[in-house]
Amino acid sequence: MAGFWETVGAIGLGIGSLFGVRSGTEEPKYTVVEQVGQLEIRHYGPRIAAEATGSGNEEAARNDGFRKVAGYIFGDNQSRTSVAMTAPVAQSRSQTISMTAPVAQSTDSQGGWRIQFFMPSQYTLASLPVPNDPAVRLVVVPPSDYAVLTYTGFTGAERVHQKTQILQTELVASKWQATEAPQAWFYDPPWTLPFMRRNEISVSVSRKNPG
Repeated sequence: MAGFWETVGAIGLGIGSLFGVRSGTEEPKYTVVEQVGQLEIRHYGPRIAAEATGSGNEEAARNDGFRKVAGYIFGDNQSRTSVAMTAPVAQSRSQTISMTAPVAQSTDSQGGWRIQFFMPSQYTLASLPVPNDPAVRLVVVPPSDYAVLTYTGFTGAERVHQKTQILQTELVASKWQATEAPQAWFYDPPWTLPFMRRNEISVSVSRKNPG
């Protein structure tokens, strides 16, 4: 009987993988600070990310940056070590260059887009393999509070911008203010059915009137 359930479980995992359902993928830990309308205020601790700058328009740059960092975690590094995939991937706009999930994307001061994969929690900067590609950088993301809007569906630029506007509108009436540019966090592979996807728009925030 145990063998039957093991088989059912394996089939379930296979079907889940076929449709892009996440199973066992590590995500950064966080605590929920407050609920603000549609937004969740979360506190994240420090994390390590592998990042690269992609070129082209928003979606082309996402693919370019993803390819560079994916190469690193799949063994394009000095020790030829594979690093476990995490979720999400984050995408964001910023004025400076600032795999768990997310992968992040943002613009740098030259107009490129930054893509980040967050590293599994067991690693330190010292224990991570060194990238072969000089375009891939390992950085520490400091602890921060984030306002997060969760949604399903497509991840194209128009959809991201629409949800970003909702997040920014909700923040105006709250006691929180953005401290950086928004990011889009993508938790699922591209072939995941849209209604099964988990996407998020996030922005680092602080209280408008601390204390």
